[in-house]
Amino acid sequence: MNRILIIGCSGGGKSTLARALSAKLGLPVTHLDVLWWKPGWTESTYDEFRPKVTAACAGERWIIDGNFSKTFDIRMPRADTIIWIDQPRWLCLWRAFWRTTTQFGRNRADLAPGCPEQYDWEFYKFIWNYRRDNIPKIEQGIAQHGSHAKVFCLRSDKEITDFLNSL
Repeated sequence: MNRILIIGCSGGGKSTLARALSAKLGLPVTHLDVLWWKPGWTESTYDEFRPKVTAACAGERWIIDGNFSKTFDIRMPRADTIIWIDQPRWLCLWRAFWRTTTQFGRNRADLAPGCPEQYDWEFYKFIWNYRRDNIPKIEQGIAQHGSHAKVFCLRSDKEITDFLNSL
């Protein structure tokens, strides 16, 4: 495992797993939210974002954490491992809400500078609709761009812990 792509719903544990894998395997981590968001929660355009993603994938050893299905064509062909975290919706919502409550107004390392944690109902709606709106994109992305990679689907914290312990 030298080029690991971690995808899944917000609040599912992608960034936490990325940090744990980085510590265990010595691979650098790129959080796509850092590349996408500009200060004040301003979104990038895909014309701005795609070259950043291409640069993040250029190395021989990396972990990239984030969804952004419009860049699967860049990331998945380069990945040798795809980890799909598929935690229950209620858990993802709870964790996202709890994270906002405990980190409100603070900047996290896995977000761009100038994007403090805030309550965002559109974000919670994204999580609520994630399975409906994103699972087909993930399945299609893996079929089109990632079929060569080793794919792990982790559906619980226990499966994530067992996966880490197996390395």
